[in-house]
Amino acid sequence: MSDFAIRKIVTQVEEILHEGGPLADPPPVKGAIYAICANPFAGRHEVDLQPSMEALKPLALMLTDRLVAALGGRAGIDAYGKGAIVGENGEHEHGAIWHVSGGYGMRDRLGECRAIVPSAMKVGGMGTTLDIPLGHLNAAYVRSRFDVITVACEDGPRANEVLFALAMARGGRVHSRMGGLEISQVKGEDGLR
Repeated sequence: MSDFAIRKIVTQVEEILHEGGPLADPPPVKGAIYAICANPFAGRHEVDLQPSMEALKPLALMLTDRLVAALGGRAGIDAYGKGAIVGENGEHEHGAIWHVSGGYGMRDRLGECRAIVPSAMKVGGMGTTLDIPLGHLNAAYVRSRFDVITVACEDGPRANEVLFALAMARGGRVHSRMGGLEISQVKGEDGLR
């Protein structure tokens, strides 16, 4: 991970009590964590980026552990997502290296997770926002878990950096009432239902 030297780590947690309706009991909680890292590929084209996916696995495991702790432990976490913002001297693919390491890092720590980990990647400058999509861990059709959490760093990513982020939630959107597959109907067999 030395090629991706960490400058800073930021954790955020949101507890949503209501959105104009009755108080949620218990309130849904969602959180995100990101690391601002050096981008060893900034300013040049590297043909083979795949070895970097392996190099980033320790970062993914560390960020997962910290986010699970910030959310009060593993129990009840039922949605996840990931994302990256690449600084201006990098390219979109420098964020895409987070697909495997970020996703499998969370799966390693969260246990059985059959659904794809939703993700968003982009290139942007300091203060760029990223809406990280969330989806249910085992059943992509659980509409109540379709959500986002927004991350932004006022001093990053700098031109030669990349922001690698993970997100998780306990519970769905507050006052969710759009139908679809309910939690009680999840079979968790194919990642869809």
